[in-house]
Amino acid sequence: MGEYKQDGVTLFGNPVSASAQKKAASMRRRFERKYSYDDSAAYPLFAKDNPILGPFLGVKDVISGTEAEKIDYEKGIIIGTIRMGYGHYRISMAVASAAHALGYTPYWFDLLGFETAGARMIRDLDKWYSLGSRISQKSELFNRFFWDPLMGKWYKRIEKNYPIMQAAHVFKNIYRDLPKDMPVLGTHPFNAHGAVHAGMTNVINMIPDNCPLGFHLVDGAMQTVQSSSSYFKFRTLADIGPSGQTGKGVPADQIRLTGHYIDHELVANIETDCQARMKRAADKAPRRLLISIGGAGAQQDLLVEIVRKTLPLIEQGKVALFVNFGDHQKAWDYFNTHVPEFEACATKHFSWEDTVNFAEQALTAPITGAHAFLNDNTFCAVYTTNLLMRSSDVLLTKPSELAFYPLPKLLLERVGGHEAWGAIRASELGDGTIECPGALAFQALDMLIHEDDLMKQYCENILKLKTFGVYDGAYEVIKLAKKRQ
Repeated sequence: MGEYKQDGVTLFGNPVSASAQKKAASMRRRFERKYSYDDSAAYPLFAKDNPILGPFLGVKDVISGTEAEKIDYEKGIIIGTIRMGYGHYRISMAVASAAHALGYTPYWFDLLGFETAGARMIRDLDKWYSLGSRISQKSELFNRFFWDPLMGKWYKRIEKNYPIMQAAHVFKNIYRDLPKDMPVLGTHPFNAHGAVHAGMTNVINMIPDNCPLGFHLVDGAMQTVQSSSSYFKFRTLADIGPSGQTGKGVPADQIRLTGHYIDHELVANIETDCQARMKRAADKAPRRLLISIGGAGAQQDLLVEIVRKTLPLIEQGKVALFVNFGDHQKAWDYFNTHVPEFEACATKHFSWEDTVNFAEQALTAPITGAHAFLNDNTFCAVYTTNLLMRSSDVLLTKPSELAFYPLPKLLLERVGGHEAWGAIRASELGDGTIECPGALAFQALDMLIHEDDLMKQYCENILKLKTFGVYDGAYEVIKLAKKRQ
């Protein structure tokens, strides 16, 4: 590693203290030793069709260890991702969809898809992330004093994140086989850090949600953000840079405001889908509610209570309910234990073929009753929500990355402080509610089911926002990446 007290070490022009450099050197050594990192390891890279996303988005998986299809370096775009919750996969699917629509080949580069030190590190971190998410929903004290600050405040300052930025060296050897100027989109900062450490020159760091955290920044990459407020926060590094002083912000040539990262299929059909929602409302058809259980499987008690209160309305023909359990068998079992009436009345769509067929039929056919979706394949688990969004009237979700999607949304209480900003964004744009904790969620749900004014307002705003390019972020990221190549 060499001496940690190096003059001239900066993050976006802001000096990194000797103490932060010391911590970084220690963390990097510890991670390299713990996860058996080998800087000289070679990983020849090939591609194969993704059996789930390929038919929809033209996605190919990047693999190593088995010789297969060669990667198209001219028309290809590397989409770096990891599973830590579902949000980073969701962003990856959005830019893959946009790349495919624009005539490029999206290559799914999942750091967990290789047997590397970096993959072992992520698995460890994801265990703690998922556990913390679930505990936060059961313990108000844990959430208030630990989880909410951890997710929204503790990793705000960029210097505080310098050690983990340096520890991200454990990801760099997997990029060695790629041409240095090939576009690499990082939907998690670990993806972008690894590529930068490997000497890649065309790295796009796609900053998620809307919370200004230094953790999200990657010096050496182009940063993209989804909102003007996020652009200003990162551009100035207000409350993110050096504590107690005005530091240098992210230079203008290293950050772009692109808009929301949304799939081509959803953006292209906004007018059709909003018109269908308003027609169903005018026809007094059952209000279609979509509940998407997130990747960490949190909020189960709240969602159980929502489903329990909705069941009589399903029986009365006033509501049609879609619940995507993702790949959470335990969440399905939990529902069955606490709301046995739901399992008794729900139509189960537990095969991918059945899910795809139902989603297609729901675009034009009348839908009634309750419908449950479950699949142990993560791609199916995440993309099921995408397929169902088009035919849904209202999405019920915590204000995660789904808060940025173009359909009416009831935004439930957050899981982690960073999510609060997604609800603020949606409510100010007018395509979703404010964050609705406790009783407010049930009041808002009652209005969204029995009255039409909120849903009409959200649909009208979605149509306006499309004309402003608010939902064009995925396209803009792809265009930016190819322009820089």
